[in-house]
Amino acid sequence: MTTARTDYPFRIVIPTRWMDNDVYGHVNNVQYYSFVDTVVNRFLVDEGGLDMHSGPVIGVAVESGCRFSRSFAFPQQIEAGLRVAHLGTSSVRYEVALFIGEDATGEDEAAAEAFFVHVFVDREQRRPTPVPAPLRSALTRLMST
Repeated sequence: MTTARTDYPFRIVIPTRWMDNDVYGHVNNVQYYSFVDTVVNRFLVDEGGLDMHSGPVIGVAVESGCRFSRSFAFPQQIEAGLRVAHLGTSSVRYEVALFIGEDATGEDEAAAEAFFVHVFVDREQRRPTPVPAPLRSALTRLMST
């Protein structure tokens, strides 16, 4: 089941690059995971105040997956949408949809749908730790219904 752009409250535009294309003339599947990582971390830094360089807490990827419906190719723009499917004590499951083109000019059905799970851990000990309050507040705004 595909979802619409409006199902994702946080969205950013990511340009494809020439080097993203593979020998088959479309964006290689591994690049989709880079787009997912980009939208998630952009949100965490910009909206949640995550200090990934020196903060006491970091997010560690523990699981991910992606379903591909249509291909992207350079020089297309990708709009990446983000929502939160589950927010636990120390973990979060993100859902990301990748759309062809920008909101006003692009397709409304996702070309790819992915999920990504972070466990937040203490930077030094690498042990799970509760999601910090500013991050939790930001992530709560993205909870899907």
